[in-house]
Amino acid sequence: MARTKYSMKMTGTEIARGKANELPVSPKHAIEIAAFILHKQVNVVIPYLEAVAVGKKAIPFKKFCRDVSHRRCLTGWVIGRYPRKASLAYIRLLRSIQQNAGYVGMDPEKLEIIHASANRGRGLRSVFPRAMGRATPKRRETVNIEIVVREVE
Repeated sequence: MARTKYSMKMTGTEIARGKANELPVSPKHAIEIAAFILHKQVNVVIPYLEAVAVGKKAIPFKKFCRDVSHRRCLTGWVIGRYPRKASLAYIRLLRSIQQNAGYVGMDPEKLEIIHASANRGRGLRSVFPRAMGRATPKRRETVNIEIVVREVE
């Protein structure tokens, strides 16, 4: 796994950050979740993503919304999906960031997400077996996620 740097150059004790590289998650789902959670409180985002993982609430899809149906549980923007695997990856990363914030000396209950980005990682090559000894190449997608939080009063 390659070491990649943060896209946002921020240092200091007033921020906490976390990064997950090459997660086996859909990049489109990760990008939509990153756009949704930006500028929200971590204590509000984690229960919402847990409800998404169960299928109770939906993530609004604004960029990758072609052929996506409407959901009743959304207000304002009615097009959305329930990206379970991506939301579980975000929950794990947000809990890690809460631990990082507590280690730095910040209050983990008062964190706001100031930067959230997701971009495509490298594609893992594999093959799909076919009939008569043939094989079709396939590419497994991965995603890199980074989140930066700060404490609010």
